[in-house]
Amino acid sequence: MTDTEKVNAYMKALEHPLKAEIEAVRTIILKASDKIAERVKWNAPSFYYKNDLVTFNQRTDKHVHLVFHHIAVASIQSPILEGEYKDRRMTYFKNMDAIKANKKELERIINELVKAMDAE
Repeated sequence: MTDTEKVNAYMKALEHPLKAEIEAVRTIILKASDKIAERVKWNAPSFYYKNDLVTFNQRTDKHVHLVFHHIAVASIQSPILEGEYKDRRMTYFKNMDAIKANKKELERIINELVKAMDAE
């Protein structure tokens, strides 16, 4: 199976009250840049380009939680990025309305990270 097929199988088997929201965010991330690939890592869908980029943290059913791993995310200013870590930031979406309202901002963040990786 390819990595995407593994993610598809993971998502098919996933039992989570925000499954539709997780799938919507997955689609946004993948469509943001054709350079991004996906795989299952840390027991969740994870996205990468050259290095790890962002992973779902599905330990809670209260929101969709994204963990941005690349160090460049610390320098990106965005109202949806949380945490003052030197090498990662978090994003939380409570529902589909929040995802739709922040789609463009999520795409911008992804593209900023791809640009940073290209500059490395």
